Amino acid sequence: MKQLLLAGLLALGTASFAQNSSSATTTQKPEEQIRQYWFVMLTKGPTRTQDSATAMAIQKAHIDNINKLYNEGKIKVAGPFGKNDQGWQGVFIFDCPTREEVERLLQTDKAVASGRLAFTVTPWYTAPIGSFVAGIPEKKY
Repeated sequence: MKQLLLAGLLALGTASFAQNSSSATTTQKPEEQIRQYWFVMLTKGPTRTQDSATAMAIQKAHIDNINKLYNEGKIKVAGPFGKNDQGWQGVFIFDCPTREEVERLLQTDKAVASGRLAFTVTPWYTAPIGSFVAGIPEKKY
């Protein structure tokens, strides 16, 4: 539960897009700013037999890696799913030029490298605007 809480708090802290990445984009309509990101679905991996102490250490390393990648500008969104029957564990949105870079960065995640998490990577398109801040947005489009 503690790991889920930490991951949830991290998701809230890392889940916003840059509002004004450049002055050129602030004058464009959102649909004129659409660009590619990478949607990563994290699912239960094939190796989930670690003892609880090892699983906790892997989870800590997982969160530390998310923070590192967020601080480098690579991960824009990260967060876990609630309990579900699909095996879904979490989601990342990466801002990287290539799938290969995303896959390389995913291997730096101890949860992926250890086999606790598996992933699928899919191109995803949106404008680099908005955020996950609750309530009505201040800027209207």
